Amino acid sequence: MLAEGMLQDPVHLDATLSSFLMIGSGLFWTIAYILILRRGFKDRFYGMPMVALCANLAWEFIFSFVHPHPQPQLSIDYLWLLFDVGIMVQYLRFGRGEFPLHLPQKLFYTTFLFTLVYCGLMISFMAREFNDYIGIYAAFAQNLMMSVLFVRMVLKRNSSAGQSLYIGLSKLVGTVFPSVLFYLYFPNSYLLMLLYFGIFVLDLVYVLLLYSVMKAEGIKPWKRL
Repeated sequence: MLAEGMLQDPVHLDATLSSFLMIGSGLFWTIAYILILRRGFKDRFYGMPMVALCANLAWEFIFSFVHPHPQPQLSIDYLWLLFDVGIMVQYLRFGRGEFPLHLPQKLFYTTFLFTLVYCGLMISFMAREFNDYIGIYAAFAQNLMMSVLFVRMVLKRNSSAGQSLYIGLSKLVGTVFPSVLFYLYFPNSYLLMLLYFGIFVLDLVYVLLLYSVMKAEGIKPWKRL
């Protein structure tokens, strides 16, 4: 009975406004993915933390093929999945360099596969538990996790390898669009509001940290794509 009351009866929105916000999110996240791929191949570093990548791949697959979204989001999902497969290739190609040295190297692929399957099960069960077959809770929860992991990545590397300000800003803006959209749909969801706020703050922290690291490296932050 509890699940039936979650995110029910969304506020009616003008279809043009809804599509604009969805497409805006799709555009800026696609830019982020393209820039991650570009920077990764130039620096020979992966640009998305592994757990975040697995969560993205699982979410996009599930809501493309298991519980397909309506258009235009479905087309965006297909596009994102394609780019994330490219980022996965980068991780599998360049990620060994950051795999813990005290662990057997054969676990590199095993941990990736386990994380991918676990994320898929977690997202599927969240959809079932919360009766959320659009994946709203999962999307913003994993986006918050991703924001934490990006901050951790720049602190751990203490370098801008595989990263750029434009990636961080594209992620930030690409998340503002759906945050506004779902706030308008569900203005009384305090959990979602907390997620929107947390993601925005952490994305801003990431951009500021990366800017500081790049200045320390002698790199002009706004000239690095």
